[in-house]
Amino acid sequence: MTGRYALRTGVHGVTRGQETMRSGEYTLAEAFRDNGYVTGCFGKWHNGAHFPHNPAGQGFDRFVGFCSGHWNNYFDTELEMDGVMVRRNGFIADVITEEAIQFMQRHGEAGQPFFAYVSLNTPHSPWQVPDAYHERFSESGLDRETACAYAMVEHLDHAVGRLLDTLKRINIASNTLVIFMTDNGPNTNRFNGGLRGRKGSVHEGGVRVPCFVWWPGHIHGGDLLDPLAAHLDWMPTLASLCQLRIHPTIRASWDGLDLSSLLLNRQVAWTDRAIHFKWGGAPTSLRGLAVRTHRWRAVCD
Repeated sequence: MTGRYALRTGVHGVTRGQETMRSGEYTLAEAFRDNGYVTGCFGKWHNGAHFPHNPAGQGFDRFVGFCSGHWNNYFDTELEMDGVMVRRNGFIADVITEEAIQFMQRHGEAGQPFFAYVSLNTPHSPWQVPDAYHERFSESGLDRETACAYAMVEHLDHAVGRLLDTLKRINIASNTLVIFMTDNGPNTNRFNGGLRGRKGSVHEGGVRVPCFVWWPGHIHGGDLLDPLAAHLDWMPTLASLCQLRIHPTIRASWDGLDLSSLLLNRQVAWTDRAIHFKWGGAPTSLRGLAVRTHRWRAVCD
């Protein structure tokens, strides 16, 4: 969200206020809003629950979701809608997806540029998912949690498909860059591609995540990108691809790198880098530290 390592922003945990990002940090939402975009956050916001740390204080014009690490009920639950708690019927991921679709459709049809941050909180406990998705996996002999996790993944696939179909239906797909990724490894002991560890670990299985980039007519589909990259690269990359005007002092504070030349298949020299990970303990603790220097892969669809 800032192009900077979490520790630089004041974030060093996920509870007890350790997840609260300093209000003075310049976010992607603020960058897009300052450049004429309408901004919306839909789903989980885990960087501060109260103004000026909440979505409204960090650059989002519209917010529907919750400001905590998890939500205790996924059906017919209350969600925050621009500062007001409102009960919404249905499965939480469907509600969030529908809100994002309405936002994209409203501004896309009006010709207004928009930035939509859609942060679906599944797959994650509590293990609740619509029966239509759960039945197929529960009948396969998997334990209840794993079956529900896979059902949630299938539901997530369907939600992403709805978002992409919306862009195609209102004829703005070729003018919209879509990034799909997750935040960490699985939160239970289930399939993890043979990687060591899971969520809450700085091993490969805890920090290596899928990333797909889709921009019809601009990014060539089917390419695999090897250079090591991380979430903090998206601020400088999107600033470049969308030609955002950002103050040089802010740019100088970024830890991330501009990946646009790689995504656009330009022949440029790419220097190997190191990316640092930390989990648990106080900000200065040496517990749970890791440095990655080898190459990973991103997929352009």
